[in-house]
Amino acid sequence: MPTTLSTLMALSPLDGRYAAKVQALRPLLSEFGLMHRRVQVEVEWFIALSDAGLEGFAPFSEAARGLLRGLVVRFSEADASAIKDIEKTTNHDVKAVEYWLKSRLENTPELNAASEFVHFACTSEDINNTSHALMLKAARTEVVLPGLDRLIAKLSEMAHRHAEVAMLSRTHGQTASPTTVGKEIANVVARLHGARARIAEVKLLAKMNGAVGNYNAHSVAYPGTDWEAFSRQVVEQRLGLAFNPYTIQIEPHDYMAELFDAMTRANTILIDWSRDVWGYISLGYFKQKLKDGEVGSSAMPHKVNPIDFENAEGNFGLANALLTHLSQKLPVSRWQRDLTDSTVLRNMGVALGYAVLGYDSLARGLDKLELNSAALAADLDNAWEVLAEAIQTVMRRHGVPQPYEQLKAFTRGKPMTRELMQGFINDPKLKLPPAERERLLAMTPASYTGLAAVLAKRIA
Repeated sequence: MPTTLSTLMALSPLDGRYAAKVQALRPLLSEFGLMHRRVQVEVEWFIALSDAGLEGFAPFSEAARGLLRGLVVRFSEADASAIKDIEKTTNHDVKAVEYWLKSRLENTPELNAASEFVHFACTSEDINNTSHALMLKAARTEVVLPGLDRLIAKLSEMAHRHAEVAMLSRTHGQTASPTTVGKEIANVVARLHGARARIAEVKLLAKMNGAVGNYNAHSVAYPGTDWEAFSRQVVEQRLGLAFNPYTIQIEPHDYMAELFDAMTRANTILIDWSRDVWGYISLGYFKQKLKDGEVGSSAMPHKVNPIDFENAEGNFGLANALLTHLSQKLPVSRWQRDLTDSTVLRNMGVALGYAVLGYDSLARGLDKLELNSAALAADLDNAWEVLAEAIQTVMRRHGVPQPYEQLKAFTRGKPMTRELMQGFINDPKLKLPPAERERLLAMTPASYTGLAAVLAKRIA
């Protein structure tokens, strides 16, 4: 067996076959990303302590602050490897970060003299929970929301472009009142707008309150300091997160559950749309652009399969399975702390990775779609029975007795043509005003789309 790791030997396809498609998440949600954020939190806590007016701890010089923050800005894979080497001895990943940071201060007397204030009064979870929140903040801002925005923009453009293209609806898989292609896409856009807003609105919470959430160590060391106010200031002003004042040793992860559930809702909408497009391709409403060299089947040369929509559906399903487990497991902790959340949280990147892979697959599929106007028109022209709804509703308006029952007896289970439907309208026994009769005679399945075009054009 090969001894070096390659994409061919990756256990997860996210780090193998699909590695390039989730590249943007790698520096944010990997172990490197977690270490990077831990260093950031330790540094900001250290600097904040120097500004707190604590006895025996003077504020750092600008040069010292620059050196500290430079460790964050220039944090490298070599730095992460050095921390891993320390962890081999400590068998504790956060303590390894503390020791690495102290080692980087040894040659700067001002910082070295204050080095015992690194990680001062902190439990590991003070560093971890803030780091996880920063990781999710970056992933949401830089990858997840832009991915959704690209899909929303593409679908909005399609909704406007196809706003007036009539299409036969298929309620229960059967012919139904016509719609337009654009309106059906606009429905998805409207749902995604709501789903995106729910993801964006989740407040990312964090705490820095010690071993069981009570500032025990802080208060015994400096009893005159308002540690809750200090912690809030670090969390909100220095780290840009939302402060949670009531926790056990861990931040209880309710916001994570809310965020992951919101992502699950968005993914479910996209699964629904992927399946619908798959069906429309099967009906011939859409064709797929060909690409030289691509093969649809190893045995059937004619095949052009809707693989992008199938891949999207599969990857969104994987994402939702993981996101659901995260949202159900993370808010549960035995008493003040157990470690079950730690190993689960290391899979945030996997969960979001499959979602991002789904975004990519769906975007690729949408870019290949071409409208098949002839197939849409032919389907409509073979479905004159859909005008039964229009006719019986106009009959109701004008007091014609038993309109629904008349149309049911005339159309149900029978092939309908233009001639048959217009013959019913022209029947002298159908007592309709001449103007209404002419309006119904002018109607076709393709023109019976209600406000579909208006609604499609209006979508943002």
